[in-house]
Amino acid sequence: MKAMFEKQEVQTIAARLREPRRFIQVVTGPRQVGKTTAVEQARKSLPCPSLFFSADMVTEGAGWIRERWQEARLAMTAGKASELVLVLDEIQKIANWSEAVKREWDADTREQRNLKVVLCGSSRVMLGRGLSESLAGRFEEIRMTHWTFPEMRQAFGYGLDEFVLYGGYPGAAALIGDADRWRQYILSAIVDATINRDILIDVPVGKPALLRRTFELGSQYSGQIVSVTKLMGELQDAGNTTTLSGYLERLGESGLLTGLRKYSADAARRRASIPKFQVHN
Repeated sequence: MKAMFEKQEVQTIAARLREPRRFIQVVTGPRQVGKTTAVEQARKSLPCPSLFFSADMVTEGAGWIRERWQEARLAMTAGKASELVLVLDEIQKIANWSEAVKREWDADTREQRNLKVVLCGSSRVMLGRGLSESLAGRFEEIRMTHWTFPEMRQAFGYGLDEFVLYGGYPGAAALIGDADRWRQYILSAIVDATINRDILIDVPVGKPALLRRTFELGSQYSGQIVSVTKLMGELQDAGNTTTLSGYLERLGESGLLTGLRKYSADAARRRASIPKFQVHN
């Protein structure tokens, strides 16, 4: 990624952090689309101090959140700062994270402490559950997506054919000259990481091998209209349509594969339509 290139979301994050403290800012999106980089660019443009912590390798549990929050409060006091931005990356990896965040956020609100907070995470499944259960009314979501063609062209010089073939993953852009190496990066850093570390760890899945096979087969049918019943016929030990539909929903929330319904003003017709499978990138 070119050092000076900034996605549009950088300005959105920075603008919200310059506003009076109202909501926790939650930055979500698929793996390897530049969420952490965008937050770093945004916080470095702010006039107030900020702290960044990653929960990527943390094992302490919710107490880690309280400790990092206390560090931010102490930094505000020591620096006599009127405001400070606290960024917690990969927050979904902390058990019971939403309850801990709610407790600390509400404490700052009661004490009128101007500590602004940004949460980042790759697993929208886990993040969504925590946000809806504990933080309702306390957050705004900024969704980052795969990079668009204009962004990949500006940042990496992609032509249209390259974008269609390799997609919008900035981390893989330097590898497109070596197809095998690029493919291995996509499989290990994105597909395997998303399925094994985001979906299977965060939510109960009765048949992990079936979920992986659903993704692989759905990807082969990308751009085609295929009924879930037909998909079941090509999968071994497929269970029922409810199981497959649930797996497709989780794959879609994680930015890998979705089933597009027919467009119609009638909601019943949309739900009854046969989906068109589409990889997100």
